[in-house]
Amino acid sequence: MYPMMPKTALPTLLLLACVVLPILTAAARRPARPPCSQTCGVSTPGKQNLSYPFGFSPGCPIQLNCSDEGDAFIGEFLVQSVSQDTVAVTIQAECERPLGAIDHLYGRNFAPKGKNAILLNNCTQTSPCDVPNTQVIQAQFQSLCEPSNKANTSMSCYSEQANHYSTAFLNRSKLFALDCKFFLSSISAEELNNVSVSLGVQMLQLEWWVNGDECECSQDADCFQLSGLPNGGGNGYRCKCGPGFLGDGFLAGTGCRRDAFMCNPAKYLSGQCGGTTRIIVLVGGVVVGASLMVSLGLICCFFRRRSKWKAQLRVQRRLSEASGRSSITFYPYKEIERATNYFAEKQRLGTGAFGTVYAGKLNGDSEWVAIKRIKQRDSVEQVMNEIKLLSSVSHPNLVKLLGCSIEKGEQILVYEFMPNGTLCQHLHRERGQGLAWPIRLKIATETAQAIAHLHSIKPPIYHRDVKSSNILLDYGFKSKVADFGLSRLGMLEDSHISTAPQGTPGYLDPQYHQDFHLSDKSDVYSLGVVLMEIITSMKVVDFSRPQNEVNLANLATDRIGRARLDEIIDPSLDVHKEEWTYSSVQKVAELAFRCLASHRDLRPTMKEVADELDQIGRGRWSASEEKSCTTLSETSSCSSSGSISEKLLICPERRAKPEIRKVISAGDQSGGSAVSSMGSAEGKSTTSTKDSCPSEESSPSSDSLLSGVIPLT
Repeated sequence: MYPMMPKTALPTLLLLACVVLPILTAAARRPARPPCSQTCGVSTPGKQNLSYPFGFSPGCPIQLNCSDEGDAFIGEFLVQSVSQDTVAVTIQAECERPLGAIDHLYGRNFAPKGKNAILLNNCTQTSPCDVPNTQVIQAQFQSLCEPSNKANTSMSCYSEQANHYSTAFLNRSKLFALDCKFFLSSISAEELNNVSVSLGVQMLQLEWWVNGDECECSQDADCFQLSGLPNGGGNGYRCKCGPGFLGDGFLAGTGCRRDAFMCNPAKYLSGQCGGTTRIIVLVGGVVVGASLMVSLGLICCFFRRRSKWKAQLRVQRRLSEASGRSSITFYPYKEIERATNYFAEKQRLGTGAFGTVYAGKLNGDSEWVAIKRIKQRDSVEQVMNEIKLLSSVSHPNLVKLLGCSIEKGEQILVYEFMPNGTLCQHLHRERGQGLAWPIRLKIATETAQAIAHLHSIKPPIYHRDVKSSNILLDYGFKSKVADFGLSRLGMLEDSHISTAPQGTPGYLDPQYHQDFHLSDKSDVYSLGVVLMEIITSMKVVDFSRPQNEVNLANLATDRIGRARLDEIIDPSLDVHKEEWTYSSVQKVAELAFRCLASHRDLRPTMKEVADELDQIGRGRWSASEEKSCTTLSETSSCSSSGSISEKLLICPERRAKPEIRKVISAGDQSGGSAVSSMGSAEGKSTTSTKDSCPSEESSPSSDSLLSGVIPLT
């Protein structure tokens, strides 16, 4: 006989059936969601370390394309990284990429952020850009496209301020309204309207989301809802794990798990970090751990001091090997501190890209020295490079290295002291009231001779950072080239070496920046910029000038090419006071024009530059002798007693008729001319008589390029 069922059991079973069966039926009817795989192909994991909702299978809300090497792509664009709210893609510069390719960047779950600048080509409409320095970067892209399509190059840049949506997106309709033909590249900006903005060239940031009105996030994740999204204006959301948790935060993904490294003793004892333990175990562990830490600390301190001592010995040995046969003095760090009064601000001479220079006296010596404190403490290789190069060459116009100090993580170099500062300080009136033209020409000649010496040794040395702030001046304004931290040894069998472009903006060889091929002509280009800086006293890069004149090299080549050099000559030179001054300025400008040629093969060698500058400087003395001869001929006839050879030495043959020189005023737009005297020493006559034996030979290109500045009549 079977036992009877209690009377209350039947209603309970009926209630359970009414509640559970609908739930099971709804779960059975809900379609199973396919899995989201982050594996590219059969078994290759994605290189970008993707997590939900990103993946390569149809079950992923944001499905990406993948290559055989495991790279992720959105359309044809490489995915560089994925963060909790953005996707960074690389937009390689292509001059003839169709504008329609940008549609790949507007998907169901992502769109370009408003803080991007899109570079377009062959546009009929223009639009301003809010990304700083876009015009400078835009010019670089334009130079990339001009050689192949000069006639149809019309670049434009599109960006916009944050709109009223929760996230700012690039307006696709306005973008296509510019009626552009090609999508060149893009620029990504972290912050707009900020001087210290961080720009990512050939980069684009995409905002991503998961479509849906309700958040499907893990219990320990926060949900960020978005509305008014592009491509239909729908709603979406993102999940982010809270503090102390790791994971993607989505229910369909890995969710959130506790981060073991976020636990502290209080959470550990309360069981919030995955279990409880007794207080006595924790106290015992603390005591044992403290004892072990003290013991390990003492041992580590001993080995650390020993390793520092060995490391210092290794560095000194390497410095000795780098210096070769020359005697490099190793100064104790404490002595350096005493010499600079512990690096006092009043003894600071200046600060550059790689360090700060102080004045000091070592060992109680009466003579001052310059002490350079390197900024980057991991720049031992740069210090070794400079010591090796300065120890291997000797020239009166190269700064002399006296010693160094490598202690306490510091790299310090000691040079001979240059009391007159740098050429840059004098040209820009930061020191003194400017330099006379003969002194400027002398400095340029000595600088060219020093660099030519570097190029002439075997293997040759390329300075790579020739600029006015690296040209030091001693008591007699003698030039001393300094700062060899970026210098490199050339190859005897090659005309160039390949290396990443380094240097100072404005002085950097544009061809070196494009093809990474470093040669002696890169230094020639930099010296050409210095020559124009000497003539004009203008800043090499000045954003207060018009856009196409920001770079001094561009401004100079434009004015020289259009025979308008007088517009940019430093007024303090007073070039019209003496004929030789104006003539030599013309010739130096013509030489600088050849140094600034866009292709390295069109530039002269540094030896040719040095010889031509020296010849121009010697022309002043020949002109003085010529003038003395003219005075002598007025008081004594050339037919006086004496041999013919003596007469030729004293009084060369004169021209049949004088040469009259006029100066056309640059500001006279009516066509009139303002005639200024250049011949008489007293400034009373507008004519000057020149001897027929010139002190130097004029360059043909000088006549062709600069003849329009002072026409001869």
